[in-house]
Amino acid sequence: MYSKFEKAVIMLSVFISVFLGFQKTAGAMHIMEGFLPPTWAISWGILCLPFIILGVISIKKKVSVSRKNLVLLALCGAFVFVLSALKIPSVTGSCSHPTGVGLGAIIFGPFAMSIISVIVLLFQAVLLAHGGLTTLGANTFSMGIVGPIISFATYKLCKKLGANTGLAVFMAAFLGDLLTYVTTSLQLALAYPTEGSVMVSMVKFSGIFAITQIPLAIVEGLITVVVFNIIKQYRKSELEELKVI
Repeated sequence: MYSKFEKAVIMLSVFISVFLGFQKTAGAMHIMEGFLPPTWAISWGILCLPFIILGVISIKKKVSVSRKNLVLLALCGAFVFVLSALKIPSVTGSCSHPTGVGLGAIIFGPFAMSIISVIVLLFQAVLLAHGGLTTLGANTFSMGIVGPIISFATYKLCKKLGANTGLAVFMAAFLGDLLTYVTTSLQLALAYPTEGSVMVSMVKFSGIFAITQIPLAIVEGLITVVVFNIIKQYRKSELEELKVI
């Protein structure tokens, strides 16, 4: 017999399958395939490499503590996949969507999410035409590196300041989402400066993103709190073992 938590994971997997079956691919992407000049596409990929290595090491350590952590890691990966595949068209060549990386960053640390994110982004690029292979590095850097680091740091800071767990989780997911899109705005601005100014271009990109991204970040924060509470209810011992709570 499956435990309640394992049943929840199975139901989430079914939801993903149904979700993918009804997805439309047109006009849906992170930074889309071929949108960045080759120099920038390669540069962002190179910048990701150290974090990918740290991610592999981090996951091996977490799994060595307990094999049960693989179930939690899979759940965090599914959470990222589902949320980041929900998209609203925004700036030309990109879109707004939740990221889902805050949950995993809180539980497993920021570097583990670099691995989860690159896997998710690769599958989305190949199966959903969401993002692209040439922009995999840029999308990984913004969503899989900057976002998780901000989420992890925010959660730890909030807990240190005495905030309750719910508020800490909300702020971590909220700010991790927003900073992901600040990074995306910077990436687009560096590639396509307005009138020779990166800052002017970044302000324009950020302004357009903000219209959809701020409400999405709030929603993501609330959803992350709900999912975290469910995990806390059924897997409290693992969270304590990982020193999350």
